[in-house]
Amino acid sequence: MAAQAQPQAASNAAASTPPCDKPVYLTFDTGHMGVAPLIVDTLKRFDAKATFFLAQEPTIDGGQTLDDKWAPWWRQLAEQGHDFGSHTWFHDTWSADLPDGKFRFRRAAGEQVPQTVVLSSADYCEELKRPARRFLEMTGRPMSMIFRAPAGRTSPALLAAAQACGFRHVGWSAAGFLGDELPSDKYPNQALLEQALRRVKPGDILMAHLGIWSRQDPWAPAVLEPLLQGLKSRGMCFAPLRDHPEYVAWMRRPQEAVALKPPGAAAAGSGASPKDALRR
Repeated sequence: MAAQAQPQAASNAAASTPPCDKPVYLTFDTGHMGVAPLIVDTLKRFDAKATFFLAQEPTIDGGQTLDDKWAPWWRQLAEQGHDFGSHTWFHDTWSADLPDGKFRFRRAAGEQVPQTVVLSSADYCEELKRPARRFLEMTGRPMSMIFRAPAGRTSPALLAAAQACGFRHVGWSAAGFLGDELPSDKYPNQALLEQALRRVKPGDILMAHLGIWSRQDPWAPAVLEPLLQGLKSRGMCFAPLRDHPEYVAWMRRPQEAVALKPPGAAAAGSGASPKDALRR
């Protein structure tokens, strides 16, 4: 999956007080979840809060990231004070704007065979809302009105459709692409660690995943722990996006609208699979 860095512009929006004057913002997208508990254990040791972007992806144990098995785990993360956003339900990667105002996507997650799907703005809105509804169902808490497009791929028209639906996109800083989805034979963990320690600076948004199927040498926690230690030794701290000056005001907006299921809509719970949805 080709990743695109999404640099974040500075903003004059008022921010809540960060835990230090050199924050970096850790974010994680869902993945096969094989290293997810290790990642969270590492975050605990550094008293680090992060932001997680959720999609319904296949897991290494044959389940799905938002199924009933993982629901208590997500609930614990919410209780620990992390932030959460949508990563679309089916992990749909934008590929083109179409002349009729719709969008073409590559639908794939994990080792699934990719499919091409076409969605209207209303369809895409539902793609963004479904993880939020499921998160509320699992945790009893609303999800923030933020999202990350898979692979960071967007267009102005897609961003406008998402914002009309109430969601604002969150990318990552140029130095924040931590490389965990790259092949480990060409990009070994030590090289990724050294690059991040050279490049990451205060204010950056960092991006990694809760497990990548194609990487043979897992990135986490092998890189994550020394990375956090190295950044901490340089005076940096780790903050959730609700402390980021670009997003603090947005994330304080009311979130009740996402919790409402549209009339006649099926529940976005643990039983639905991408194949089931495609047959509907």
